[in-house]
Amino acid sequence: MKSVVVLVLVLLGVTGVVLYNRLIRSRNRVDTAWSDIDVQLQRRHDLIPRLVTAVDQYAKYERATLEAVTELRAQAMRVADVRAKGKAEEKLSAGIERIIALAENYPDLKANENFLSLQNELVETENYLQFARRYYNGSVRDYNTMTETVPSNIIAGWFNFLTRDFFQKTSDDASNVPLVKLGSVE
Repeated sequence: MKSVVVLVLVLLGVTGVVLYNRLIRSRNRVDTAWSDIDVQLQRRHDLIPRLVTAVDQYAKYERATLEAVTELRAQAMRVADVRAKGKAEEKLSAGIERIIALAENYPDLKANENFLSLQNELVETENYLQFARRYYNGSVRDYNTMTETVPSNIIAGWFNFLTRDFFQKTSDDASNVPLVKLGSVE
């Protein structure tokens, strides 16, 4: 009888260690995925001043739009909370879309190599960001599932593993993606 109790305790201990290690791996995967998003957001934030400068040279009287996007960038960089950052980045994406739309009114700007290069970099960054966001949200889903399901939720509760927020826009439809025209100049 005593050996059965010891065996059960050992099995519970091993199970606890295995679950704890899985939770740690899952939490680390979420942190790494967030770091990937943060890198892409920083890349986009770094491109915005260059884009604003390129547009400013051609569209002097569009200053209000350019200043608004600059302020949105500053706000997005200050936010740390995942949900708030998602909302700030969505507003910033809309601002970038407005700047890109300005190019339609300025044929010389549409033909400018620097502007076209910045457009390409923004499109590339948005693609990387979308991939990083999907990976992060998948990692969060897996981690949250582990922290909320039996028996790993017991270990998660003991060691204060808290659920994480998803990084998402208000909606995922095409209207949230900056519209950027690439290619030939008319």
